[in-house]
Amino acid sequence: MPTPPTSAMVATGLVGGYAVARFSGRRELGGLVLAICGTRAARRWNMVGGPGLAAGLVATYAGAFGASHPLARRIGAWPAVLTVTAVAAGAAGAFADRRA
Repeated sequence: MPTPPTSAMVATGLVGGYAVARFSGRRELGGLVLAICGTRAARRWNMVGGPGLAAGLVATYAGAFGASHPLARRIGAWPAVLTVTAVAAGAAGAFADRRA
């Protein structure tokens, strides 16, 4: 079975993690989705571009998660999650998925 692009893993982790937390009422379940998708993507980034690329994209992924919280106060939760997801998934697509 082919491996999905890491941009899809990033989008699943951020949007799916938020959706699971929001609709289940269990933040830790959303965090689990976020962590699983991030770990899987990080492994792929390391294989494709080495530890430097993996570290940069992990920082982007984690930064997107962190940035969504203050951004949500300004524009709303879903728009914030979708905005940071577009940035993080775009970075994964541009820097890692094109190499694969």
